[in-house]
Amino acid sequence: MKASFIRIAEIWLPNQDHTLLEFGGGLFGPAKGFAAATRSLCFGLGEGLPGQAWEEGRPILLKDFDSLHFRRTAAAKEAGLSCAIALPIFVGSTLKAVVVLFGGSADARAGAIELWHNSPRVTTDMTLVDGYYGTASDSFEILSKDTFLPRGTGLPGLAWQRGGAVFMEDLGASSRFLRGATAAEAGITRGLGLPCPTKTDEIYVMTLLSALGTPIAQKLESWAPDAARQQLERSFGFCETQGSLSSPADPIALNSSAENPMASAFLTGVPAIGESMIAIPVVADGEVNEVLALYL
Repeated sequence: MKASFIRIAEIWLPNQDHTLLEFGGGLFGPAKGFAAATRSLCFGLGEGLPGQAWEEGRPILLKDFDSLHFRRTAAAKEAGLSCAIALPIFVGSTLKAVVVLFGGSADARAGAIELWHNSPRVTTDMTLVDGYYGTASDSFEILSKDTFLPRGTGLPGLAWQRGGAVFMEDLGASSRFLRGATAAEAGITRGLGLPCPTKTDEIYVMTLLSALGTPIAQKLESWAPDAARQQLERSFGFCETQGSLSSPADPIALNSSAENPMASAFLTGVPAIGESMIAIPVVADGEVNEVLALYL
């Protein structure tokens, strides 16, 4: 089995009086030392990577672990991690959680994490805030920094327009991925775009781009409610061993949230951990409209 680019996922939850973020679960795989360094931690507003995302109310991308905002530098390096992104989950103005995803791979052509942003008071386009590109070609990073994406254009623009997750299996062959040729040259083949709403009218989109040797995750799925909002149905899915999961999956009933991480995340707006899987609620217009499942 190929090692996935996203190696570790954590959930940080506000305590009862919203003064601290406390550990709410995680997927650590074989990184036992990193797990041990994590479970007893808590973060105040502005402290550490989760606390910084909480304070700024937006996703924060960390491209190395020597930052003053990161507490577990030695453990991260020992685990072979190379980058991280913290995603605050807001439902309306209420912070439900901060999800932190850690990337790392021994493969030099592992892929990238990008953070795109639109400020409607400034422009109608989406531009790159920052990106982690590992040792991918400089030309892809340079092109990305010079790219302006209107709503509905490119992977970030499509996720922005949809207000939900967008997955592209073959970026080089997709006419909707504007950097396809340069991505193919850099060995980047697949992409996932995820909108990250904030408390303001500013929009952020995270993109995870991966190479064949280091997939984003072993499997990913999008689950959305039916018209009556009584059950979740799979919108799309992709598995590294089975390929595109196009056949209908059994729906997930929403009357038993405790039994299924996807149902729990949808109903509460709080991310949930399952077996080798994290369920991330996707919020649009102040309510959860989708759940993204990443199987690490």
